[in-house]
This record gives sequence, C-alpha cells and structure tokens, in this order.
Amino acid sequence: MPTFRGATVVDGTGGPSYRADVTVDSGRITAIGGGGGGRVVDADGLVLAPGFIDMHAHSDLQILANPDHTAKVSQGVTLEVLGQDGLSYAPVDDETLAGLRAQLAGWNDDPPGFDWDWRGVGEYLDRLDRGIAVNAAYLVPQGTVRMLVVGWAARPATESEVDRMRALVATGLAEGAVGMSSGLTYTPGMYADTDELVALCEVVGRGGGYYSPHHRSYGAGAVEAYAEVVEVSRRSGCPLHLAHATMNFPVNEGRAGELLSLLDNAIADGCDISLDTYPYLPGATYLSALLPSWATEGGLDATLARLSDPDTRERIRADIEEHGSDGCHGVPVDWSSIEINGVRRAENAHLVGKSVAASASTAGIAPADLYFATLVSERLGTSCLMHVGHEDNVRAIMRHPAHTGGSDGLLVGERPHPRAWGTFPRYLARYVRELGVLTLEDCVAHLTGRAARRLRLTDRGLVREGYAADLVLFDPDTVADTATFDEPRRPATGIPYVLVNGVPVIDDGRHTGALAGHSIRNEGV
Repeated sequence: MPTFRGATVVDGTGGPSYRADVTVDSGRITAIGGGGGGRVVDADGLVLAPGFIDMHAHSDLQILANPDHTAKVSQGVTLEVLGQDGLSYAPVDDETLAGLRAQLAGWNDDPPGFDWDWRGVGEYLDRLDRGIAVNAAYLVPQGTVRMLVVGWAARPATESEVDRMRALVATGLAEGAVGMSSGLTYTPGMYADTDELVALCEVVGRGGGYYSPHHRSYGAGAVEAYAEVVEVSRRSGCPLHLAHATMNFPVNEGRAGELLSLLDNAIADGCDISLDTYPYLPGATYLSALLPSWATEGGLDATLARLSDPDTRERIRADIEEHGSDGCHGVPVDWSSIEINGVRRAENAHLVGKSVAASASTAGIAPADLYFATLVSERLGTSCLMHVGHEDNVRAIMRHPAHTGGSDGLLVGERPHPRAWGTFPRYLARYVRELGVLTLEDCVAHLTGRAARRLRLTDRGLVREGYAADLVLFDPDTVADTATFDEPRRPATGIPYVLVNGVPVIDDGRHTGALAGHSIRNEGV
C-alpha cells in the first residue's frame, strides 16, 4: 500500500494542479490528501498523473511475445489500444491467420515457435489476461473481417457477405472489443466502399463502440478522405476516432486548418469525433504498402508473382513513380524520403537506415528495381519510414480539444520509429516544457482523461478516489524522450514510477517484472 507524499497532482481533467498525498491500496486510489499508510514514497518535485493511454498501438504480438513491454511502460503508458489500421489477428480462421502473419511481419514480426492459440476476439483477450505489463483494449479490424468473408478480391461485397461481416463485428464487440478499425490504404480493407463501412459502423455504434479509420489518403485527397469517414459517422451514428490524424506529403504543407475546420463543423452538427497523433514528422509502415492496390489483390503469392513479371512490374513502377498509387496516398513516390528500417533476411541488413534512393545509387541500379528486389527477397516482410510530415501541421492538430495521444509504434526491426519508445515523454518535454504548445495540465488531459472518455472508461484516466491506480510519476523538469532514429530503443528519462492496477511496474526507475495488466473490455451500451 504505497503513499506518494507531497506529489504535484495533475489529475487528467485539464484543471489546475495541486499538491497532495495520494494513497493506493488493492489496485485503487484510496485517499487523496491524507489517510495514507504503508510504504511512503517521497514525491516532492514529481508530478503524479493518470497513466498514459496509447490510443494507437501496434503491440498485438509483441505484448505477448515480450510481456515485460519495456518500450511502453517505461514511458508511462498503462493502457494501449490494439487491433489498429484494420489489420490484426482476430477474428481469424487458419487460412486468414496464415495470410496475416505474412502481411504483417513488417509490423509485428512472426516470432518462431509462437503459440497462436486463439481465433476469436474473446480468445485473444483471454490470452492477454494470462499476463501482460500494461492494460490493453482491442478494436475489431475491418480488413481482417473482410479477408475472412470476402478474401482478397478487389470488388464490392455482396449483400450476404455484408451481413456476415456485420455478424462478425457484432460478435467481436460482444466479446469485448471497444470498436472497429479500418486501414483504407491497406488491402483488403481498402476495397470496401462507403456504404459497406456505414453498414459495419451501424453495428459498432449499437454495440457501444467507436470507429477508428486509417482513411484512404494522408496525401493527395486527404481532406476528401477525412470527409468520407466523417460522412460514415454521420450516416451510421457511430462515434468516430481518427487514427494518426495528420496532413502529410508536400501537397499538404500548412493545410491542418482545413482538416480542423471540417471536424469542428461536424462536431457542431452533433457528431462525436476525437483523434490521435504522434509528435514526430516521419510516418512508418511496411514497405509493400506503397504498392497500388491492384498489385496486391489475391494476397502474398499473387503479389510476388506480379513483382516477378517484367511487364507487370513496369506497370507498378509507373503507378508508384509517375501517377501516385493509392498505396502511396496518391502522391508520386520520392525514393529519397523512403527509408528501410527493418528487414528479416541477413543479406539485406545493409539496406537498413538508408533511403531507397541512396541504396540504389550505391548498387548502381534504379530505385524502383531495388525496391522490387527487396520486396521479393523479403517476401514483403520489411518495414520503412516515410519522411513526409510537417511541423506546423503537427502542432496545430495537437492543440485541438478532441486530440489524444497515440504512438503508432512498431516494436520490431533493426531501427523502428523512435515513437514506439518516446511518444509520451516527447509530448511533455518538447511540446510542453520546451515549446509551450500545450500547458502541462492540458497535455496530461489529452494523454489520459480525454482518451479514457473515448474508451467509455468510468474508473480510469483520472486521479480520483476509487479509480483504478494506473498512475505515472514524472519529473516535469527532466522528463524526456531519449529514443532517436539512430538509437530508437532508448527508454525515457525522468519517469521513476509507473503503477498498473496499483502494482509498481517501474519502481524508482527499475522495471520490476510485474505483469499487472489485463484486457479492458467493452461493456456494451
């Protein structure tokens, strides 16, 4: 039963901080301002806040394969939302799981000897409950559902197929998923039209969940893509949470205001909208995501066959380099902005940390040829950074009152994006202490209380008596991200204590090994 004595409490509401003793017992906050006992921790000079909520995480496998989960818990995360971008590992059958393991190897790896002992959403959540370091919620992935029902075909779903997908989504919500995600630049989810998305979101809204789309473009046509998912929310009545909501690529420099006006108008009309962002400029994905959708129809083997055919490969090259493929957000690719940051085969290790353009120049070949050769060699299982962001857009969007924090962090590969280890302390260090873009109290509210409201959590996200003791204590003068693009797995500094369900997982700066987290499940309407 620890008591944190003399802490500066920033409670997650956005209201002013105050000094108090805070006592934890049996996984709950039992007293604020006195009445404590047991172990006393001197918290003078430290901020005590709710644990941070990562609204966009890609830890679906790594939280199980490496359950200590140092990347997240070391930065104060006590809850993350999995099942993002329309692609994850439940619900599945054996065939669909095999395809997903190949497609998502660049995101999550495919750990040898891993026990894939679930198929449904509820079974996956049960697996999480065997022992994880932080709490985790799950979104039903629309692309996975479409893969399970329609396969990899680039066509509209039939009425009966839509009914089957609606049933799968309803089952996932009933088994505990908090909503549904989409990846509308990823196959096969991108083959769904607006009406299909509305039909699924009707089920999500009735089941007490929210819709979190990675929409059809973050480049050319970005505002139109945002408008489509707002329309999905309007028509379905389903709450909307925009995943990694930003405006990227040269075509969108300085255009954040257009997005925010669209959202403000919809909110004024009664739409329930929130969003998340990461505080960095580059994005990250798997390298094959740049391919046009027609080139990936049919799955892994069909894609590799197209990449091995010279005529088809030339057509793909023209789409990527000249026309702007839908996989590359409608923007002709700039190979100097695409950095390979993770490979699975040792013979390709020399590509890591370099742009496709630089590696192609060294090899004396065209960038597209190096790109295709890498995809074939890696069987699509490699990842990349995309250096396409704009600082003015990042700052403008994070100020919005509907904003929350999401790392979008990939934990695998030689040089993963540092956001996986640094997102939350970077908000506090760069955008609060150094730049003053947000006040400390407002920033903590973005990262805790506002996220908890989107998840409809009635006992998390705030420092209040009776609430679950998901807590982080940090030094506001020294908290900082240390992860860099060259050294992306460096833990944060200035975060000496992290409690998950009242259990110290980081204690005086050391990971205790405690696996105190569990699944957070939708309780319906």
